[in-house]
Amino acid sequence: MDKHPISELMETVMEKIRQMVDVSTVIGNPITTPDGITLIPVSRVSFGFASGGSDFTGKHQQATQPNPFGGGGGAGVKIAPVAFVVIKDGSVRVMTIEPPVSNTVDRVIDSAPDIIDKISGLVKKGKESKAEKEAE
Repeated sequence: MDKHPISELMETVMEKIRQMVDVSTVIGNPITTPDGITLIPVSRVSFGFASGGSDFTGKHQQATQPNPFGGGGGAGVKIAPVAFVVIKDGSVRVMTIEPPVSNTVDRVIDSAPDIIDKISGLVKKGKESKAEKEAE
């Protein structure tokens, strides 16, 4: 049995979407600045897809001919940048470019890299001061 024209229509539209949106669209290619900072863009991608069609009979259609098909399809893609991952001197930080977070859980998640960096710094300072005391 031959493929129905609606399946070919849907395949064509979905292939075009695949060509427009890939992993590099969501997590962009790293950008390295001359001073050694690496920036990785992060985007939000959303899309919608619709298609439809109908077989119909014509006025002068012979009984042995297949019914004519009419159909259409379309898609929309929205790509919005949301953040950059910044890597500098072994430290990783997420810099959002959206409006500030609105609830406590989002704030905690957003500030987690800074908290980890501060705790690491305190632990390192504690070890250094302990080593200095032992050296005396």
